[in-house]
Amino acid sequence: MPVKNRFAELHDEITAWRRDIHEHPEILFETHRTSALVADKLREFGCDDVVSGLGRTGVVGVIKGKTNTSGKTIGLRADMDALPILEKTGLEYASKTPGAMHACGHDGHTAMLLGAAKYLAETRNFDGTAVVIFQPAEEGGGGGREMCDDGMMDRFGIDEVYGMHNWPGKPVGDFAIRSGAFFAAADLIDITIEGKGGHAAKPHDTVDPTVTASQIVMALQTIASRNANPTSEIVVSITSFETSSTAFNVIPQSVQLKGTVRTLSAENRDLAETRISQICEGVASAFGASVDVTYNRNYPVMVNHDEQTAFAAEVASAVSGGCETADLVMGGEDFAFMLEERPGAYILVGNGDTAMVHHEEYNFNDEAIPAGCSWFAEVVERRMPAG
Repeated sequence: MPVKNRFAELHDEITAWRRDIHEHPEILFETHRTSALVADKLREFGCDDVVSGLGRTGVVGVIKGKTNTSGKTIGLRADMDALPILEKTGLEYASKTPGAMHACGHDGHTAMLLGAAKYLAETRNFDGTAVVIFQPAEEGGGGGREMCDDGMMDRFGIDEVYGMHNWPGKPVGDFAIRSGAFFAAADLIDITIEGKGGHAAKPHDTVDPTVTASQIVMALQTIASRNANPTSEIVVSITSFETSSTAFNVIPQSVQLKGTVRTLSAENRDLAETRISQICEGVASAFGASVDVTYNRNYPVMVNHDEQTAFAAEVASAVSGGCETADLVMGGEDFAFMLEERPGAYILVGNGDTAMVHHEEYNFNDEAIPAGCSWFAEVVERRMPAG
């Protein structure tokens, strides 16, 4: 089964939705306009129930099939939030909100799932119930966790859940997926080094926290190179280095470091947390400084379930003629929280030769819409075939 003809007919309409959402990006849980647009569309499509306010600003639509002898319910999820990035695409529908941009394609994910919802509400050619999930705050806010904490899975009786992300560099409309650990756990570290500030010309009268912090940054890289098994995947990145002084001739009193840790196993996650504290305390002590380390376990490893992954790949092959095995991804994805509560799978769809996600010149490729919509709809129709 190639791309469904109905999505070729709806392509321009879905593209218009996507570009409208792109033009009005909203960050984290502040997806008020987008959530309202989604809820209005779902009601317009004739969904049997539309619920807003899950996970603060999430939206859920319920679409019943022609029959329900299976008693089965399939969830389909899209994320809605944008990123705090100043857009530099020059597009006519570029962001109208300074400092906010749909730089990860969540506008495309939302539009594709809306397109699938419209089709499923029109045809209802399945035996069971489809639940379309529109989630806020994927970009670091844990919106998926909050929707689950609000009881979404039990409230709507969801048995399995599926999600999708666009992937630059992969041909438009092609798919890739892998079973088991797929996206990394994404943890946050916050390190404050306290020294003794003073005049830059008299360093012997100070305890220089910039030197201490610099040594810590370098020493933390030994977690991956000397502590973890070389065949395992682990990334420790310090991404922010700020001192309490901005003067040329002042040694600051303190330095704050921020960063992220990415791992694909519980063992490496524990290792990273332990070694970060040990290294920071040891280096600070050696230089006569003090240190405070906060390690925040944020998104868990996203693990695709075997049976559902095989099924998702089968659907992708039916839509596009094939489905590759995806590489491991060290980025985080809070669909992990949904996959911890229910079996399911997460798949990648090609975005073509575009800038990478989280880049100021990235743009979702509207040519991927028919394939993405078809995959969402076919998951429902194949998993709950009409009698």
